Amino acid sequence: MRAHVIESFGLDKLALVSRPSVPLGPHGVRVAVGAVSLNYRDLLTVDGAYNPRQKLPLVPCSDAAGVVTAIGEHVTRFAVGDRVMTLFAQKWLAGRPTTEKLRTTLGGPLDGVLAEEIALSEEGLVRVPDALSFAEASTLPCAALTAWSALEQAGVTRGDTVLVQGTGGVSVFALQLAKLRGATVVVTSKSDDKLARARALGADHGINYATTPEWGKAAATYAGGDGIDCVVEVGGAGTLAQSLRAVRPGGTVAIIGVLAGNASELALTSVLMRNVRLQGVIVGHREGLEAMTRAIVHGKVKPVIGETFQFGEARAAFERMRAATHFGKIVVEVTKS
Repeated sequence: MRAHVIESFGLDKLALVSRPSVPLGPHGVRVAVGAVSLNYRDLLTVDGAYNPRQKLPLVPCSDAAGVVTAIGEHVTRFAVGDRVMTLFAQKWLAGRPTTEKLRTTLGGPLDGVLAEEIALSEEGLVRVPDALSFAEASTLPCAALTAWSALEQAGVTRGDTVLVQGTGGVSVFALQLAKLRGATVVVTSKSDDKLARARALGADHGINYATTPEWGKAAATYAGGDGIDCVVEVGGAGTLAQSLRAVRPGGTVAIIGVLAGNASELALTSVLMRNVRLQGVIVGHREGLEAMTRAIVHGKVKPVIGETFQFGEARAAFERMRAATHFGKIVVEVTKS
């Protein structure tokens, strides 16, 4: 079978190679991959910026969906022919995260899924509903589940206000899932066209941060002036100050990404004196992925796929992610679903 492999760091070093199939253990499941979706973490991994000490060679990417082609003798969760998707942290099945569980993530440190086939433990897979294609299902394990976990941990419910930064994969899912919960959603972007597309998905308000650099204050006005209940923070250090201006006293800033930097001086008084909760979000567990998938199907939420590339075009897919011009998710099709 063929797989894309990081043999040394740098996108120009990403190589398409032939590899033997991995033998199945008694609880192993072999999956013919139908589609893989990209996350910003995957690009950082290829570049060597995510973990410079990552052992190589490595198959990148963590999110895939496909069909079961073989199972180990003791497998009970799946049968040949079942449609499945991957779990980001293979050993995080429920409950709180631990260091041990978070060391079992696909695409680093474990081999990932940008391959024609993968072999994983039955514990690390979740069934794909018939309502979702492989491409759609491949977008759920990280981007969608991260957004779901952020909203869950913030306790977002009907009548709350959620601020979503940008229109990448996590942000678009946060918009869709917040609307599913009955929240009012404010979206920021530097593109008026993307803001219009966000409104078409249900966003109630849009702020162009290029023309409104004090977007935190502007966002707070959409929540009656007291502030936003939950800010989905994907920018990191470069946007955190504005997020703190946007959030209400007692509200939550869910810190998900570092697109605008990962180090910043922070005036803690704005957190302490207003009882603001800064909540780090690292994807989620299998129980959460299953619950979220049920909610997505029941609510008829359609994952937004901005662009699709073929298996041999993986480098081009990563280049598109680097350009940050996409809306929603970038997907690499491996086989047709």
